[in-house]
Amino acid sequence: MLTDGYQRRIDYLRVSITDRCNLRCVYCMPSEGVQPLQHKDILSYEEIIRVVRIAAGIGVRKIRITGGEPLTRRDIPFLISGLKHIDGIEDISLTTNGILLSRYAMELADAGLDRINISLDSLKPDRYSEITRGGDLDSVIKGIEAASQAGLLPVKINMVPIRGINDDEIADFARMTLEFSHQIRFIEFMPFGTEGFWETSKYMSSEEIRTTVERIAPLTPITIRKSGPARYYRFDGAKGVIGFISPLSNHFCGECNRLRLTTEGRIRPCLFSETEIDLKPALRGTAPDNEIERLMHLAVEVKPDGHHIRLQKTENGLFAMASKKPMSRIGG
Repeated sequence: MLTDGYQRRIDYLRVSITDRCNLRCVYCMPSEGVQPLQHKDILSYEEIIRVVRIAAGIGVRKIRITGGEPLTRRDIPFLISGLKHIDGIEDISLTTNGILLSRYAMELADAGLDRINISLDSLKPDRYSEITRGGDLDSVIKGIEAASQAGLLPVKINMVPIRGINDDEIADFARMTLEFSHQIRFIEFMPFGTEGFWETSKYMSSEEIRTTVERIAPLTPITIRKSGPARYYRFDGAKGVIGFISPLSNHFCGECNRLRLTTEGRIRPCLFSETEIDLKPALRGTAPDNEIERLMHLAVEVKPDGHHIRLQKTENGLFAMASKKPMSRIGG
């Protein structure tokens, strides 16, 4: 069992396999995007599989594939299949914007993917296109349907409410659980991505989001095994459930069980910390597995007790930037 200095069991690794994305969401990156990494600078699938195999040997049991948009990278079923055959790995999931999901859902399921998370911030086609700078909502809806048919259950839909952008759709997302067995999860708007876009005026706490949801009907708290940072509720008689994830207003750092492997091959012990342990020199040198293992143990040893988001004043008011590195390279 892998345990950090605060007696937290570390059994979850999020793996960013690409920094590229087929969308340009307004809160994530500038309209021209960010300069992509060269292919030689990102880990190969074989290198990722090696890292996960070593991580599984010291206690990691759960893997989430992220990006960027992971489905833009070629041959991802090969990676999923390779991870599925690693002794000790019990759960493999993937986070996607859903644009390409209808094309790959069944193939991913056949390769061994267990579950899917879909990022979706509007149910209105024109608004969705505006937020994503050209995304097609119909493609995402087809992706959700394909994931359900492929057995990638439960389908989790992540919505980030932003005041003045999409907060008027909170109730519409919540009502989806009355008809569908999805998990609709509301995530607080975090200070990543486009500098200057995150402002306190746009931020909504989970408490405020939940108050909006409860105007529809009362919520009953429920317990879901391995629910992670989300706190789940259900409308009476609903098929699906509603989750709230509050990284800013109600830190869940004391329960954090994860590490992140960035696109470039660095282990990041905390999403909101700049501390990283670079595995790539060892992976591409002649280092044996026990050296990779030592570096992973080091990452766990330096994992902080919690995050401390830096705040600074700008001409537009209060601004928070949690990281200098784009979320696409860290792994969402």
